[in-house]
Amino acid sequence: MKLPFGKKQRKQATRPEPRWWERLDWSAIGTTAAIVAGCAVVALLLIFALDRPVRRVLLEGTFQRVSPPEIESAVAQVAQGGLASVDLERIRKRVESTDWVDSAVVTRVWPDAIRVVVNEEVAAARWNDAGLLNARGELFIRNARYVPPELPLLEGPEGSESQVAQLYIDAQGRLLESGLRLTGVRLDDRGAWELELADGLQVRLGRQDVKERLERFIRLASPTVAKRVAEIKYVDMRYTNGFSVGWNARSALAVAPREDATPDA
Repeated sequence: MKLPFGKKQRKQATRPEPRWWERLDWSAIGTTAAIVAGCAVVALLLIFALDRPVRRVLLEGTFQRVSPPEIESAVAQVAQGGLASVDLERIRKRVESTDWVDSAVVTRVWPDAIRVVVNEEVAAARWNDAGLLNARGELFIRNARYVPPELPLLEGPEGSESQVAQLYIDAQGRLLESGLRLTGVRLDDRGAWELELADGLQVRLGRQDVKERLERFIRLASPTVAKRVAEIKYVDMRYTNGFSVGWNARSALAVAPREDATPDA
């Protein structure tokens, strides 16, 4: 008896997978490249067409301390190239390097102008002999031609501007609430602090525990000092407990410290 057998199937030949570059749509790629190249050419032509020479500098600001010719000169020194290619950041930095300029905003004005908006520094305090500090405690000019005498005088070693300004900021408002006007803060080379109030009254804080001594002066001494400020030459807070008062007259008063007590550093 013969057993039935199925028909023998032929193996079909498999086609090899196409390689990656064969799967790419070269027509679409060519079209995209042509569009990009065209856009680049148009952009370059547009830049060349708009890159006209800078003929005008438009200035905006209060100009109380800075003169417009100073700003125009600063712009002219670095405004190289046409309006489209000029480096606005470089112009801004050059303008801000001018004395009394706090910040500047520089923009293009088509077809041939640059607008410069100038914000001037506001002097908040004198620094040493002829320097000026802004409200952030930054020394923005070292040798001012004119130093407003009504500004508080802050003094200290080079590099201590922000530290001295911070103590002034911390003390000024609180002393004013106590009826005392702070006119100066001094930090000497030894690191000792001293405040100066209206009428030349000095408050000696020394080198140690300065914040605690200032707090103690405001809390304990200021009520007495505010009432008799014209009679007092200095208040010495360099004691562990209390303070001493130096009077303009011959009489002197010591408050809290013992007769044999001596001030700390």
